[in-house]
Amino acid sequence: MTGKALKRALIITDAWSPQTNGVVTTLESVIRLLPEQGFEVDVIHPGLFSTMALPSYPEIRIARDPWRMGAMIEALRPDTIHIATEGPLGLWARQWLGRRLVPYTTSLHTKFPEYIAERTGLPVGLGYRFLRWFHRPALHTLCTTESHRRELEQWGLRDLVVWGRGVDTDLFRPRARRPRRWPRLLYVGRVALEKNLEAFLRLDVPGDKFVVGDGPARATLEARFPDATWLGYLHGEALAVEYADADVFVFPSLTDTFGLVMLEALASGTPVAAYPVTGPLDIVLHGVTGMLSDDLGAAVRGALELDRAACRTYAQTQNWSCIAARMARHFVAIDWRDRPPARHGFGLSRGAT
Repeated sequence: MTGKALKRALIITDAWSPQTNGVVTTLESVIRLLPEQGFEVDVIHPGLFSTMALPSYPEIRIARDPWRMGAMIEALRPDTIHIATEGPLGLWARQWLGRRLVPYTTSLHTKFPEYIAERTGLPVGLGYRFLRWFHRPALHTLCTTESHRRELEQWGLRDLVVWGRGVDTDLFRPRARRPRRWPRLLYVGRVALEKNLEAFLRLDVPGDKFVVGDGPARATLEARFPDATWLGYLHGEALAVEYADADVFVFPSLTDTFGLVMLEALASGTPVAAYPVTGPLDIVLHGVTGMLSDDLGAAVRGALELDRAACRTYAQTQNWSCIAARMARHFVAIDWRDRPPARHGFGLSRGAT
């Protein structure tokens, strides 16, 4: 894009550093590469507001005064706007943009209804009703995989675009591995109820279990499973070393839409053991880069036999530049001088039901 002025994109997100999760990794990765697609990026995130801890998840801070965002958007007047999350900032932005008939895009990263159902017992259908309402005014909603798109369409969501995910193959790469007596089995991610981590910790297979990550369920699980090694959050080189040193990466989640950590493991040469559900089904080549089975122990035993070089080769085809390009391709231009009238379908007129 040399010699050409960059357009300005605004991303509004409730998930941002210092949070550690796949949503933050995805946003940071594409933002770094969007200038290659002709966009400089501003981010409205919780750190710009007064915050409070998310109930039952104190490490996540959410904005207490999102109404301050209107003045920020007016000051920036970006060429395009993307709402990345359905939290307080996303909700306020949806209403503000709808009242002013400003078009925008959204993205959907997690199985939010299933998470809420797991934590509260509320019906899953109620969560999807909320998602239909939230995303209906968007011109495009980016989702993670083809199987996730099909699931969302069955719940009545529309205008979906498969976005995908990438991996940093320079950071996550095969490395020298430490000597061991038993296989090293690794989990990386949030230590939370919805991640089904207990299925990994209860596995009766030969091997030493390592957990990288933290979250609201850690204290309980660490007390119940003291034989596992609990490493807390790791980042950068320290995290990459753990991926490369593992014999198998175990992904026990039943509710993730993608599972970026699986790509990071594969880039490090480590095969994946997982259940055959959305996420693993889109990422893991069964019998080549990992094993998928309703019997997670059998998946682990099978993954130990796989060729680590095949895992690395596959991961090298997954590129963050392609993901950034796909996002930019679906951005919607805003003309602040002549906002589209309500009859064109933008704003609350389209999303009020």
